[in-house]
Amino acid sequence: MVNEMAIRVLVALQGLKAKFEDEHGQTLAEYGLIMAVIAVAVVVAAGVAFREAIVGAFTDATDCLSGTTSGCSPT
Repeated sequence: MVNEMAIRVLVALQGLKAKFEDEHGQTLAEYGLIMAVIAVAVVVAAGVAFREAIVGAFTDATDCLSGTTSGCSPT
């Protein structure tokens, strides 16, 4: 009975040890998360930096589609 208990404790400790040693997947997931945060920051920064150009392009397209501007180039 004591031997069985000792074996169970050793197996549990080995399982914990293996769980803490196997961090390769966790590290890869953390790098992926960091890259996703950087990508979102770049998109937000581009949106802020080019806000006027984006709004202007959509305004021109809306005016052209609604027929309020005669200078639309057909392409």
